[in-house]
Amino acid sequence: MPTVFITGANRGLGFEFAKQYAADGWRVIAACRDPAKAEALSAVEGDVQVETMDVDDDASVASLSDKLKDEAIDLLINNAGIYGPKHLSAEDMDYEAWGRVLRTNTMSPFRVTMAFLQQVRNSDQKIIATLSSKMGSLNENQDGGEYIYRSSKAALNAALKGLSYDLADAGIRIMLMHPGWASTDMGGPSAPLLPADGVAGLRKVLAGIKDGETGVFYDYNGGELAW
Repeated sequence: MPTVFITGANRGLGFEFAKQYAADGWRVIAACRDPAKAEALSAVEGDVQVETMDVDDDASVASLSDKLKDEAIDLLINNAGIYGPKHLSAEDMDYEAWGRVLRTNTMSPFRVTMAFLQQVRNSDQKIIATLSSKMGSLNENQDGGEYIYRSSKAALNAALKGLSYDLADAGIRIMLMHPGWASTDMGGPSAPLLPADGVAGLRKVLAGIKDGETGVFYDYNGGELAW
């Protein structure tokens, strides 16, 4: 039975990942900041282990990694992320908020990846999937604005793309994934894509990754995105 480890699993796309993988018979390790408030996650049917972890906190990440040091994680999904203030103009930039978003969206996925690298090495599949966004693509930026979120995802792409080369000899495959504009708390109710459909698409893409394929930026339909 393969094992998937998911960050930010208590809501949105992370919760949907946990549900779908559990329903397909995977062992699910679902991490969130406060399991006591994750009633829906705890109620998911299947082999689901809910753990405490704040991706922004070094000690929290290290503690869970140590607890799970003997595990084999076939698929690590860096899902946790934030948007930050929306529609800020360049003149009205909130630099403190920018720093917080960069920490959560760029540094924290890297932190988690490195903290759980040995567990991924221990597995058969050795896949690290990190949720990015088409908004982080320089090529796709045709209308400007949303500087905070765009830059956090562009920096994430750069960091994980570089890491994909460094880990390739170990057989570890790193993918950056655009989940589409889904109707989650972050995406809002007017988003055109249901979380279940976006996650199903991403899972199909991940299931089709070839041996040796790494450092690719995919959307949920399986299309490759430009950096």
